[in-house]
Formats: sequence, C-alpha cells, structure tokens
Amino acid sequence: MANIKFVKENREAIAADGANLRLKALENGLDLYKTWGKMTNCGGYGQCGTCIVEIVAGMENLSPRTQTEQRKLKKKPDNYRLACQTLVNGPVSVKTKP
Repeated sequence: MANIKFVKENREAIAADGANLRLKALENGLDLYKTWGKMTNCGGYGQCGTCIVEIVAGMENLSPRTQTEQRKLKKKPDNYRLACQTLVNGPVSVKTKP
C-alpha cells in the first residue's frame, strides 16, 4: 500500500502499489488542473501535459518517467511529473498545480 500526501490540500490518499497518481487524486476529489487545463485536458492519455505535479518527497517510489513525460517535461525540473503517467509504489508527497 502507498500513502499519497497532497501537500497544498493537506490531504492523504491510500493507494494500492502501482496505482495511477491522476486517478487517485481525482477519486479523492482533488483538482489537478488549472483553469485552462480543466477545459482542455486529454483525460489521462499524456497528450496535453496539463496534469503536472511536483514531487516533494518519495521520487524513488514512483515509476520512471515515460517517453511522453520526457517530451512534455524536458524544460521542467526532474521532480515534475505528469500525474496521468505516474504509478505510485510507496509513500509520496505531491504538490498539485506547481
């Protein structure tokens, strides 16, 4: 089991190992998208890049960056991830809408 702490919202979610970060956030009523992203997000397919999150702690408990993330996040810090492409395998702390 993995605990996901959403720092800005001061909330925690519990997920099975291998759970998708975007889905767990949405299942727990957390908003990942800024205003424009709410209207233009791709629904979790990694095409739009609007579900960017900042990993505060626990990077070692996440799946490696996908090729899609490499393209979309090439000018972003290494601790930025696309929530839709990220699988959680242990405790992690996340900042939404960095």
